[in-house]
Amino acid sequence: MEKLDLHGVRHHEVDLMVENFIFLNQHDIPLTIICGSSSKMVELVKVVLDRAGSNYLEGKGFDFGRITVLKL
Repeated sequence: MEKLDLHGVRHHEVDLMVENFIFLNQHDIPLTIICGSSSKMVELVKVVLDRAGSNYLEGKGFDFGRITVLKL
């Protein structure tokens, strides 16, 4: 499974990084995006995924900060 880890990435870099990652790896779905424990980072990733029309699962509890892209 392809994985994008956003630890250490600045908020203003998220949009382009996530968009490139999902479209360049769309044939390898499911994809995993690691956002870490930042609610702001999770929201920024969700904005990109929603704009792309993707289906995804958000991690809850111990998996908070992990988003799995199921469909583009």
